[in-house]
Amino acid sequence: MIARLDHIGLAVDSIAEARKFWEALGLAVERIEEVPQEGVRVALIRLGETRIELLEATRPDSPVAKFIARRGAGMHHLCVTSDDLAADDARLRAAGVELLRPAPTAGAGGSRVQFVHPLAAGGVLVELAEPAKEEP
Repeated sequence: MIARLDHIGLAVDSIAEARKFWEALGLAVERIEEVPQEGVRVALIRLGETRIELLEATRPDSPVAKFIARRGAGMHHLCVTSDDLAADDARLRAAGVELLRPAPTAGAGGSRVQFVHPLAAGGVLVELAEPAKEEP
């Protein structure tokens, strides 16, 4: 089930440059990590119950690099939190919604993610993310 808006992803040329604006607003980067399989470096900025995610390509063939080449830096995607990504993935497939991957994959922070094709979501790339399970 989808619980809430998790983050807004912004494609940027440089995290070092882009973070200056958010820090000028009084917000702070919580962490920066690389997601090698996506060819991206991610900076997470807490904003109340949600986050801003700055996405910087680490290689020219990554989805974020291709996005910036086509459209320029800017809003890349919306991410919603799923408490059962496998069930949400199956429900969307059963409804005929086009997903970008054959199955959920690893995302930032140990999460599992799936992406909905923008044409299926009114022109917006939507990410579904199931947070990593916390160890007891």
